[in-house]
Amino acid sequence: MKNYIWINEPAVHKEDNQTLSMQTETQTDMWQRTHYGFSRNNAPMYLTHSSDQGFVYQVQTKFASHDLYDQCGIIIYLDENNWAKFSSEYENTKFQRLGGVVTKQGYSDWATQDIPANITSIRYQVTREANDFIVAYAFKEAEYHQLRVFNLALNEPLTDVRIGLYACSPQGQGFTAEFVNPHFN
Repeated sequence: MKNYIWINEPAVHKEDNQTLSMQTETQTDMWQRTHYGFSRNNAPMYLTHSSDQGFVYQVQTKFASHDLYDQCGIIIYLDENNWAKFSSEYENTKFQRLGGVVTKQGYSDWATQDIPANITSIRYQVTREANDFIVAYAFKEAEYHQLRVFNLALNEPLTDVRIGLYACSPQGQGFTAEFVNPHFN
């Protein structure tokens, strides 16, 4: 994949022109302060960038998560205190949580919905409209459903935005996350 850089590069990863595979490491996460009281900014992120004020970015994730909060998905990363991630998070053998965390000025929120535990692939789509972002998901191609609408910079115009892929294991021993055909439309 061209024009991607690592932040918190994992020890084990492999890529070709269309696919990235990574093994998550224990005690990795993205979270800032709210409710739990801790801050973590050590999840592996593979990011590209765009200054286009109106883009669409898509990727398909495939995962075999198995420990509490194992997650993989898509991330928009401005800096340690301003970012948004969207993923499925392993909960138990009955359900997992599909949702997102939006972090502004160093404080995270978390909004989720339960989905079946047997889902092992999710497509994500992020549409940028200036400082606003619309995130959608699909379990099957072309059946996207809105997940979240948010703004990362309020009245300050964003220029270059880093966007890409992330996976982490806050409590588990790690799992393999795969990202297929990440691209801008």
